[in-house]
Formats: sequence, structure tokens, C-alpha cells
Amino acid sequence: MEIRTRLAPSPTGFLHIGTARTALFNWLFTRKNNGKLFLRIEDTDKERSKIEFEEDIKESLSWLGINWDEFLRQSDRKEIHAKYITKLLETGAAYVSKDEPAYRTGRGEGKGEVIRFKNPGKKVKFNDIIRGDIEFETKDLGDFVIAKDIQTPLYHLAVVVDDADMKISHVIRGDDHISNTPRQILIQEALGFLRPQYAHIPLILGKDRSKLSKRDGAEAVADYRKMGYPPEAMFNFLGLLGWHPHDDREILTREELMGEFSLERVQKGGAVFDKEKLDWISREYIKNMPDEEFVERLKPFIPETKSVNIDKAAKLLKGRISKFSDFGVEVKSFFELEDYPKELLLWKGAAAEDTKRHLEKVSEILSSDGWDFEKAIMLYAEAAGKGNVLWPLRVALSGKEKSPGPFEILEVLGKEEALTRITKAIGKLANV
Repeated sequence: MEIRTRLAPSPTGFLHIGTARTALFNWLFTRKNNGKLFLRIEDTDKERSKIEFEEDIKESLSWLGINWDEFLRQSDRKEIHAKYITKLLETGAAYVSKDEPAYRTGRGEGKGEVIRFKNPGKKVKFNDIIRGDIEFETKDLGDFVIAKDIQTPLYHLAVVVDDADMKISHVIRGDDHISNTPRQILIQEALGFLRPQYAHIPLILGKDRSKLSKRDGAEAVADYRKMGYPPEAMFNFLGLLGWHPHDDREILTREELMGEFSLERVQKGGAVFDKEKLDWISREYIKNMPDEEFVERLKPFIPETKSVNIDKAAKLLKGRISKFSDFGVEVKSFFELEDYPKELLLWKGAAAEDTKRHLEKVSEILSSDGWDFEKAIMLYAEAAGKGNVLWPLRVALSGKEKSPGPFEILEVLGKEEALTRITKAIGKLANV
């Protein structure tokens, strides 16, 4: 059997992180089995569907590295849907419901005609690859609406017809769709369609195991892109949300994830979105990037500033950031020294006068030409006490309690800017 799967997002909003994880699982399963993957935009909700959301879906999936073999929209398949709506009406499996409330859209309801599926009220049982056997008693569902009219199919009818027409072998989707499955199976049977295999993926949860909220990370994929997470790190992270390899590895390439992935290993319980883990995975990817690649990918996130050696700053901060946008925050002190309390310059109770004298000596060394200033400063620091010399020097250069080492900062700032900042620190201490 040829593996054929579909990504079926609705263009009523930006691509959500949960939908992206479902798309990734479809991609991993399909590519591992040399199958065919469709991107099917489910735009039956005409009022809420927008082209900008469709474009975001395509751009976000492409950014993640999730490609597809064919693209289509449900709205372009009206004639196909109409053929099967007509067939259901002709066989008596569906009927026009008159003088009843029209299909509820969420924006009020009126009187009119809709097309309902005649529910036979039978038990429906199906095997879910992840959850095992599932059974529904469908008589409680009643006769349900499948179209507003011949030319306007609704979700359950359109998805069944499209899956059959595209010969979808596996429907891999979130477990919030489990309750939709019995209705869709009833329509499949009435039309004589083969049943695809189902795999319902547990939802992504917040840290408190409640529904994922924006506070926990329920952002659009585009937001993570804007924040500067490397797409390969996001791909890795999403691949581990509800699935894990046979060992304890957490850094896996696309090829490794694809090689090991199986639907049978997808967990039944909800997957917790752990942003700290995402940051850790992203930091590992950034840390292991070649320096030239890192600087190139960093360029869109570098603020416009004065003359600072960006290449050196990038290499210095590479191991300290979790996403590219962090660079602008970390590097800010190189571009512009923020004000800081003069007490921060004092090392463990050191006297202000002594600290001032140490900074003056460092300034004197830096102002001299033709010798190794780092070696000379270290010789002086070893004699006067490393903390007494290097702590105030680092604070003077960065304005922060925590920062890279003073010599690393010096290399990025250059001698002229470093001397300016040391002079400012000396001035602070003169007023203590």
C-alpha cells in the first residue's frame, strides 16, 4: 500500500504550534515510508478563511523544512463535493431538511434548508494506531448537517470526499478530532469509500497540564521565527513533543528523527510544552554552528549601531544566547553603556580610592603602545589581587554585574571605546 497523508489546516488564523507539530509527524511518517504528502487548505468556512493566513501556513511550514508533494484547496473542489452530495440524496442517505434552524455559523441562525445525513444509529468501531480500538454509539449524534446546499459542503462531508478522492491511506491529526471520526466513518460507508487508518495525536499541554495558552508557548510558528529560533531547533523540539527515540538523545537531526519515527511510539498522554527545553535545544544548535554561518544568520537581528566589531561580538556571545534575537539584548552594552551604580565597581568591600587607582593603572597600560596590554594588565592584577583589578575593569566596560570577561569585551570594543568607559568609571569613583 502506498502511504498517502495530508496536512489539512484551516486558513482562519496563523499556523499554530500544535498544527505545526501535527504537520511534522505527518511529514516524518510519510517521508520515512517514501509516501506522498498533500497540503490541503480546508477553506469551507468562507467568512473566516483569508489568503494571508493561507500564505502564512505555507511560509511557516517551509521555514520548518516541511515540504509537500501536492497543494490544493477544498474550495476548488466544489464539483467533486456536489457529485457526492447528490449521490447521498439520491440513495436516501441524506435529505433536505426544511423549516428548521439553518446550520449554526456562530454568527446567529435563521430559517432555511440544509442537507442532513440520515444517521443509521449504529455502533462505529475503529482502530487507532496510537490509542487502539475505539467504539462510539452514534445514535446520540442524530441526523447531522453535511451541507448548506449542493454547492456548499461542510466539514464532515468535504473531508471524507477529499480523503477518498486523494486516496489518503493514513489520517494523522490531533485527538480533538476523535469525536469527528464516527460521523466521517458513517459518511464513508454510505458512499462505499475505503476507510483510512487513523492516528490521533494527543494535544500539547501547558506546564500545569491544562490547555496550552500563550503564556505557555501557544504562539504562531511565525512568532518563533521572528524571535530568531533556528528552524532546525524548532523542528527537533516539535519532534520530541509526544514522541521520543529508543534512547535518551534530545538533539536529533531531521534525518535521525525521520529514521527513528513511528506512530506506535507516539505517547497516549498530552505532551507538555517546555519552553526551557526549547531554549536549551536552540542554544545547542546555535553553539555548534560554524562561526561564519552563525554571523550570516544573525544579520537580520543585528541592531544598527556604531562601529563595533560585530564578528568578534558574535563569536563572543554565540554560546550565551538561545535565539538570534537574544543577541541584540546581549550585545547592547557593547553599543551603548547604560548607567550603573558606582558601588557595582567595588570588589567585595574594596575601598573606592583603591579601585580608582587600579582603574587608572589599567588606563595607563591601555594607553601605551607597542606591547601586550592583556599580559601587562594580568601581571598587575596578580600583584594587586585579580578581583580588585579585573572586577572593576569588567564592570567599567560592560556596566553589568554579569557579562563576558574584560579581555573579551576589550577585543570587541577596541582601545578607544574601552578607555572612554574606564575614564567614566574613574569619574564615578572620584565622587564616592
